Amino acid sequence: MTGDVLELADKHVLGTCTARCKGSTPFIPTENLLDSLRLLGLLGLEETLNIEKQYQEDHSVKLIVEIDQEKMNTFKHRAATKISSRSKVPGFRPGKAPYEIVVRTFGDAAITEQAVDLLIDAEYSNILKEADVNPGATGSLESVDSLVPPKFTFRVPLAPEVDLGDYYSVRMPYEWQAPEQKDFDAAIEELRQMYASTENVDRAIEVGDYVLVDVVSETAELNRTGFATFVRKGDRDTEWPFNGFAKELSGLKAGENKTIKHSFPETWEVEELKGKDVEIEVTVKTVRGVTLPDLDDAFAKMTGAGETMEALTEAVKKDVESRSQNTYDDVYFVDLIEKVKEIATIKYHEHALEHEAEHVLSDLSNRLAQQSMDLETYFKVRETTREKFIEEEVKPVAKKRLERSLILDEIIRKESVQLDNEALDAEYNATLNALAMQGMDFSKLQGGRKGQKQLSEAIAMESASRVMTRKALEVLKSIAMGEYKPAEVSESSSEAEIVEAEVVEAPKAKKKSKKAAAVESAEETGSSSTEEAKPE
Repeated sequence: MTGDVLELADKHVLGTCTARCKGSTPFIPTENLLDSLRLLGLLGLEETLNIEKQYQEDHSVKLIVEIDQEKMNTFKHRAATKISSRSKVPGFRPGKAPYEIVVRTFGDAAITEQAVDLLIDAEYSNILKEADVNPGATGSLESVDSLVPPKFTFRVPLAPEVDLGDYYSVRMPYEWQAPEQKDFDAAIEELRQMYASTENVDRAIEVGDYVLVDVVSETAELNRTGFATFVRKGDRDTEWPFNGFAKELSGLKAGENKTIKHSFPETWEVEELKGKDVEIEVTVKTVRGVTLPDLDDAFAKMTGAGETMEALTEAVKKDVESRSQNTYDDVYFVDLIEKVKEIATIKYHEHALEHEAEHVLSDLSNRLAQQSMDLETYFKVRETTREKFIEEEVKPVAKKRLERSLILDEIIRKESVQLDNEALDAEYNATLNALAMQGMDFSKLQGGRKGQKQLSEAIAMESASRVMTRKALEVLKSIAMGEYKPAEVSESSSEAEIVEAEVVEAPKAKKKSKKAAAVESAEETGSSSTEEAKPE
């Protein structure tokens, strides 16, 4: 009997993905049918469940459930009918063999196994309801403790819980400063560089030249063949391999070389270069001089940002201001949420972290695909394994993302943040326009109308997520600046009315804040090189 009991327990893992309906089993529930039959008096059975709850340290709960023996017998009869309907019983039509004949033919163990399947399928949701458990994911049948009387132990991951503490007391000044005129001038200059013409020149390298070089070093991460760089007047943090590298080439001609020494700080983002002293042998292959376009209306039209220089200047100014504020916001909101997290209490099951880690790894895989690389190749380049990479790099990022999103979700809930149609429409249309500008032809989507509908739903959900995230962040910002006044929400407003809205010419969008996009952007590398591709 012990062996049979263990086999039954091993069979029933009730799912591991939070994408499933909370608390559902892998089977089609028959709860409504059973309830109807009970109401009609056709079952003649009372709901008899004796449930003991044992809360676990991993934010799950054990449910030890004892079920009425008569109910178990009823499910054994159903199991016998099901078995006889799909198997041949000599002398009887499918499903018509008497219970005793089915037991003699197939054995009591087979009947019991099928009965447990049917019972769990029908009663699992009732068990959760009667136990007053809020599941965070589907549970599992941990053990069949006995069959007489029927006694089962379930393990159920609980839904995450967040206590924000006294978050109204959090203070953090918002000190973004608008860009200066020199920042606008630099942006215009970069735009001129984009539309400049170049030609090979037989002279020494000057500021403003494009240079093609070969880079050789004992440090493998620094070797490049045919690497193109631009000699800028000012500094740029994103310059490879370090800020000021191109300036070191000034005065060299095509065919000449130079040895450059550099010390990388311990805080350098590339692991292999942290705290390292290196020597780089640079050979200049080509020097190309640059001819910049004049700053006139013709140049403005060339860029497509305006018909006149005045219009172009205004467009550039708005773009520079927007990027500057977005960069500040990325850091500000990450730090602000961390301050809230310091006084908050967050509980979640390991399953929630694993599920978020899957999203992080999927995001990384998509970014690598844009560089024509898959994850396995990336692991080889990084000289690591999937398991080590997930444990050391993916999970820490997933933990930050999960906890930030849980905090924002709780802010939305507690402050009754509402999703309005106007903001959702604007976000939805902005996303469509961005996809169109990237060259997406909606009429050629795979799947025809069904594919278009699926894309529309995905855009609507993602748009709703971004809008709700921004609203939650604005609430936090207002609190941190001591300016927040809670909005009054009608008592008759239901939660569904607060977090749901219809998208014009799109399917309904529901609240979704799994990804706090405005916050996550602070972790994105935006890199086009495989060395810098990291989970966000």
